[in-house]
Formats: sequence, structure tokens, C-alpha cells
Amino acid sequence: MRTVYVNGAYVPENEAKVSVFDRGFLFGDGIYEVAAVLGSKLIDFPAHMARLHRSADELGMRFTVSDDELLAIHRELVSRNNVDEGMVYLQMTRGAIDRDFLFDTEKLTPTLVLFTQSRPLIDTATAKNGLKIISIPDLRWGRCDIKTVQLLYPSLGKMEAKSRGADDAWMVRDGMVTEGTSNNAFIVTREGSIVTRPLSNSILPGITRAALMTYAAKSGTKIEEREFSIEEARDAAEAFITSASVFVGPVISIDGVELSGGKPGPVTLALRKTYIEESLTRAV
Repeated sequence: MRTVYVNGAYVPENEAKVSVFDRGFLFGDGIYEVAAVLGSKLIDFPAHMARLHRSADELGMRFTVSDDELLAIHRELVSRNNVDEGMVYLQMTRGAIDRDFLFDTEKLTPTLVLFTQSRPLIDTATAKNGLKIISIPDLRWGRCDIKTVQLLYPSLGKMEAKSRGADDAWMVRDGMVTEGTSNNAFIVTREGSIVTRPLSNSILPGITRAALMTYAAKSGTKIEEREFSIEEARDAAEAFITSASVFVGPVISIDGVELSGGKPGPVTLALRKTYIEESLTRAV
């Protein structure tokens, strides 16, 4: 049985409790981060903490724990749960108080929960076989750049993809791809450039996205930050996603149109290899 962390205590998962008046439960008033674990070490941890602070600042949410304390909690959970490869999820809400749309942040103590998931991240079916993607309208709220726990629409998007025989969905707004349900979207042009949508309120500033772009630029790969349409994506040489739980995931079809011969493309696989190698050297 897993050990989880809840508001200062390490407890068995079946004993973990959060108030029914928690604003995360009542209003979706919470934020989260997900850090990958390789060889029992955390990947891109400082960047995840920086984004957590940004999310909290954007929502006016208090911080009552230091980054050093959060690192210690992450490491303790990895140790207690014997995680070699997997994830550590951190969820923080504004706190618990009787239900009211209005709130006084200074009177609220944030709720902090962390838990682990052990699962393969390097040798995976996604990496070997690639992903089939469908496109769906992007109907989310306007602040997609904040990593909130409001994940209902992305969840419904994944369910729609599954019902249509695919693995995931890319969201489209005004004809242009924004991002995947839980990942950033990339295409590789027939000229060999990597294209991804520039940062704005429309997409999450992905940690894996940023790291991969840094590593790719160092190798001389041309990167274009611009919008691209779903039609351009279907006509691309390759496509892929980035996220903390997938790293770099090959896309082999979009709306039934095959890319790179229906198998992971060479550029994508090379970028995945680079990301994993570089990340391991920076793991904490």
C-alpha cells in the first residue's frame, strides 16, 4: 500500500483525508505539478517548483512550505514507496472553509497532498508504437497557462479519443492547434524544422517542452515557435507530444491520416533519446 503525504503527515493511502469543505473539491480551486522519477531521482524539479509558484501567484494562493521542504517530501515519498521509475504528483488547494464563492486567502491554510505512481517511463508502448491523435474543439477557460486541477474537459477529450479508437486528442481553436489534453503539441516539417505554438494564455508552459527545446537548440535543430493548423499537422513529416509523464511521445496519425509511415519518426526518436540522456544528468 502506498504512503501519501497530506498536510504534514505521511499516511497509508486508505487513511488519507481532505475536508469536504476544501475549495479544491467544491470549486476546483487548486493547482498541481507532476515530476517524473528516473532511477529514483526527480527530473526537472526546479522548473516544476518555479511553475508551481507562478500558478499560485496568478491565483493569489498562499505558499506555506519552502521548495527545500517540498524536495524533501518528494524524496521521502520516492523512498518510502520504492519508486524507481514513475511520477510524484503534488496538489495544492486554497484550503477548506464553509462554502462561499468569496474567500479571504489570508484566513485559509492551503491543503497540500502528494502521492506517487510507479510505472515505466522509458521502455513504454507509446515510445515503441506511437500515438493516434484526433482533433477536438478547445472549449477550455481562457487561462490555460495556469496548471489548475480543472481537468474535466481534457478528461472528456481523452475519453472521446478512446471511443474513436485513438489514444489522445489535440485541441483546436480558430483552426489552430493549441495543445494536447495533457501535453504540448509539436510537428516536424518536411524541411526538418520543429514547430510548436508560442507561449500565451492558450497553452500550458510545459516543463518538458522548455527543456526539450533547449536541448534541441544546442544540437542545431531549427525550432519555430508559431501557430500551426490541424491541416498542416496532418501534412507534417512527423509529430510528437511532450509531457512529464511521456517525455517525448511520437504521434503516428492525426484524424486517421498517417504520419511518418504510421510509425515513430527518426527526428522524434532522436529528440526523445536526447531528452532522456540530458535529463538524467540533471536529476536530483
